[in-house]
Amino acid sequence: MLSYHFDWSIITSGTYHDWLVSGVIVTIKLSVISIALSFVVGLVIAVMRMGRNRLLRWFAHAYLEFFRNTPLLVQIFFWYFGSYRVLPMVVNDWLNEVGFEFAAAVIALTIYTSAFIAEDIRSGVLSIPKEQMEAARSAGFSYLQSMRHIILPQAVRITIPPLINQFLNLAKNSSLAMTIGVMELTYQARQVESYTFKGFEAFSAATVVYVVISLAITCAVNLYNDKVLNIHRAH
Repeated sequence: MLSYHFDWSIITSGTYHDWLVSGVIVTIKLSVISIALSFVVGLVIAVMRMGRNRLLRWFAHAYLEFFRNTPLLVQIFFWYFGSYRVLPMVVNDWLNEVGFEFAAAVIALTIYTSAFIAEDIRSGVLSIPKEQMEAARSAGFSYLQSMRHIILPQAVRITIPPLINQFLNLAKNSSLAMTIGVMELTYQARQVESYTFKGFEAFSAATVVYVVISLAITCAVNLYNDKVLNIHRAH
């Protein structure tokens, strides 16, 4: 009978510990940047989807249908291998300076997640009574001003639970960035396993870190939501 000797020291000190720590840092950076960008892009796409301009509505609809129905891994490979043919040369030069693999992963995660966020926000907007938009327009607000100051703040608060799910999915999906050489947590855990054959210890550490990151995201979003609600009640 084969016996397995656990050696937790590889993840608590030494070179392999440093690898895992560097992977955690990259994962956090990748997740935070992509979450921020995907929320902004999703918000813009949602507004375009509900706007009066037919061309913008068509573009937003095509954006949602295409990116929501394409596997994330395919999109990661597309931006990694195909961006030189899609993006201007000056953009690719800048991406090479900041780290092309990391940038390609951010673009893919942002675009993919923003498509789902846009639909969540649109659902939140549609749940707001139409009379509020009509009242805002009657008060002299433009469509964009009405959305910015009255409708979207309410819609975002309503969509906090699904937004948390999207942010958590993004953090977990960041592990796919290892397929294009981004040295995030999963990549480093595999490296540790390859050098030490201690895959259980390495991926146990990675699992714990992903759980902590997920809990941190949930707490951060809920704290922000509570703060916004308190400010709203105070006024």
